[in-house]
Amino acid sequence: MTSLLDRLASLDTNTVSDALDFLGLPGATCGLRPLWDCPKVAGRASTIQLGPKRDDRPTVHLISPVIDAIDRNDRVLVIAGGLDGISCWGDILANAAHAKGIRGSIIDGLSRDIEGSESIGYPVFGRGVTMISARNRVVQTGAGEPITMAGVTVHEGDYVIADRCGAVFVPAAHIDAVLDLGERIARRQDGMVAAVRQGRPVAEVMHDEEFEAIRAR
Repeated sequence: MTSLLDRLASLDTNTVSDALDFLGLPGATCGLRPLWDCPKVAGRASTIQLGPKRDDRPTVHLISPVIDAIDRNDRVLVIAGGLDGISCWGDILANAAHAKGIRGSIIDGLSRDIEGSESIGYPVFGRGVTMISARNRVVQTGAGEPITMAGVTVHEGDYVIADRCGAVFVPAAHIDAVLDLGERIARRQDGMVAAVRQGRPVAEVMHDEEFEAIRAR
């Protein structure tokens, strides 16, 4: 039997976004892109909240306690609260996450040392890159709780898919409905592409009625 994660990974973010649209659910983001030419990632969210460091006291490096605690291979780190111009990811964290079998990181913020993530094939999605260290600037303020990623609320255990078009989050309670509809959308769109290639006018193929037919299976 195909697992929910395998079914999600067989789709792309465009299709999952369309399914969420049909169902009236939030989840698609704008501005979170692959930070190297990394492969698609699909998994379950481990949520992390960051914030500015307010004092000079030494502290455990951000994100590291979450990586140390993960003991399953379906996790994607979903990291909110990055600050403009300052990194919240780097190659040492990438190597630690890779060693624990974590599938990738999605950051509402910036990464440094992106070549280090690329060299081990570790997927990283975010707003951009920088060279400025998080140390003494950014701290972890929470984990395993609801966070906001590019305007979308993400809960621990929600489903995540990210590819070259960006990142989409699917509430765990709705994953079955989103996958069922997403698979219908994918089949329908494959048929529409085939119809255009065979010469059918694109104005007919892309008419709203064709998309509404997806609802009726």
